[in-house]
Amino acid sequence: MIYLIITTTFALILTWITPRNLLWPSAITSSLLISSLAPNLLNNNFSTLWHNISFSFATDPISTPLIILSAWLVPISLLASINTISKQPPINQRSFISLIFIILLALILTFSALELTLFYISFETTLLPTLALIARWGAQKERYQASIYFLFYTLIGSLPLLIAIIAIYSNTSSSTLPPTSLINSISNIPNTLTSLWWLFCLIAFIIKMPIYGFHLWLPKAHVEAPIAGSMILAAILLKLGGYGLIRLIIVFQNPNSTIISTPLITFCIWGALLTSIICLRQTDLKALIAYSSVGHMSIVASGIFSLSLWGINGALTLMIAHGLISSALFCLANILYERNTTRTLSITRGFKLITPLLTLWWTITCVTNLGLPPTPNLIGELLIISTIIDWNTLSTPIIATATVFGAVYSLLILTNTNNSPFPNFITNIFPILTSEHTLLTLHLLPLIFIIISPNTIFIN
Repeated sequence: MIYLIITTTFALILTWITPRNLLWPSAITSSLLISSLAPNLLNNNFSTLWHNISFSFATDPISTPLIILSAWLVPISLLASINTISKQPPINQRSFISLIFIILLALILTFSALELTLFYISFETTLLPTLALIARWGAQKERYQASIYFLFYTLIGSLPLLIAIIAIYSNTSSSTLPPTSLINSISNIPNTLTSLWWLFCLIAFIIKMPIYGFHLWLPKAHVEAPIAGSMILAAILLKLGGYGLIRLIIVFQNPNSTIISTPLITFCIWGALLTSIICLRQTDLKALIAYSSVGHMSIVASGIFSLSLWGINGALTLMIAHGLISSALFCLANILYERNTTRTLSITRGFKLITPLLTLWWTITCVTNLGLPPTPNLIGELLIISTIIDWNTLSTPIIATATVFGAVYSLLILTNTNNSPFPNFITNIFPILTSEHTLLTLHLLPLIFIIISPNTIFIN
């Protein structure tokens, strides 16, 4: 674990001392080295539940897949950005690469933190680099409004979390994870007070995910962010909320937390259904993909709130699978945007005749997004749906309809971008590059390993 932190810090320093002509090869090579080192964490978690590297940092079967996902997507996001960012002045290029590595370092610290205060600091550290990516390298003037939305939603949501952490420490003199000592300490506190702390923690995490109703910042941030920002935001930063919920729901498992979870599950499954319907009415390709992330995160949250092992395993599996697939969808949308300079679905169509091999990538990605067997999306959704139906049989038509509409908008993306007639007023479409095929291959390759051995991301 410590070697990931050291290597990422070294890559960050190297960004500012590497000659200009070697900047991108050096950055991508460094990030690939980090990605190749990250899977070693799996060996530690098979032998023991927690693998400590110090009193403040450790990994376990919950955090390890998310750390590996974070490390895996950094070289992919750099590779996706090289065509546009490499044309800017050297200082802008170095700043961009540095922000990506700072986000990675903050994510590694967040997912391995054993202390709630350190978790909060690392959790909030991701805010400023992401804000800079959206505000500085976004495509449209609306990026400033999107960055303000992102900033204030996250800051307002994080303040109750800070209050809750301070209150927990003041009353229990402990804020350490794994939460055995916290559970023992909190069990002696009145249920009303612990429920209030749980509610405060919830606000920050459900905004960060975000679930439906707390999602207004997400479509704006996704649409206006550069491709690397959209990939990291969709693939990793949204998972911080899910990770925080999984970590702290174990601490607050008492009768009152179950009372709070019941309306939340109902709200989440209704939110997933409404978001799926909203996706059918979108005219912007990136906005459609962003809203689909809201729907998937609502399903993930309902699995976590079920307080069952199946629900949490399904949520973790769906978070990993969604991280790879949503990032691949944003890459595909960006590939089309670079060729026709618009994201409007009525114009972004008919590419099957112009780029036939790209249709294969669209097909694989869309059918994986809708949960076709034997993809990990299906495994995660089945576990969560089974848990929700077991929780309350009356939820069956809602969760089933949400799943059907999820399949409908995934197929809508596929048919609109490929099967409709190609617009006559678009000319000079340059072919798909080898680097772009490599980019999409790297997104989908980890799914094969998860299909072969899904228990690597399960909690026993």
